[in-house]
Amino acid sequence: MQSYTIGQAARLLGVSPDTARRWADAGRVATHRDEGGRRLIDGRALAAFSIEVAQGAHTEDGETYTSARNAFPGIVTAVKLGDVAAQVEMQAGPHRLVSLLTREAVDELGLQVGMRATARVKSTSVHIDRA
Repeated sequence: MQSYTIGQAARLLGVSPDTARRWADAGRVATHRDEGGRRLIDGRALAAFSIEVAQGAHTEDGETYTSARNAFPGIVTAVKLGDVAAQVEMQAGPHRLVSLLTREAVDELGLQVGMRATARVKSTSVHIDRA
């Protein structure tokens, strides 16, 4: 069975190596050491943990974990659905934000006109989190 270093696991989970290390230190995912002393995570354990992280990617108060820093809480003003893609518009104070994303993402988030959401902007991408 393949094993992964903390750094490799972090890349696969989409988090920093420090976060992966803290999770391992807290016992959320089991590690073992190789002959060189590196901490490794068994592939099966990492696969199960990745599902757990994806399903529970929220803090205790319901907020979503994210690496995006620029958050614009607002209200969804338009949702345009295509067969594969979607366009979501939001108003966050004086800011009108438009995000192009997959229709599947819009369906999973249940985005609808009038609901609260948070747009997270990182570089040239706008991410929408359901509030």
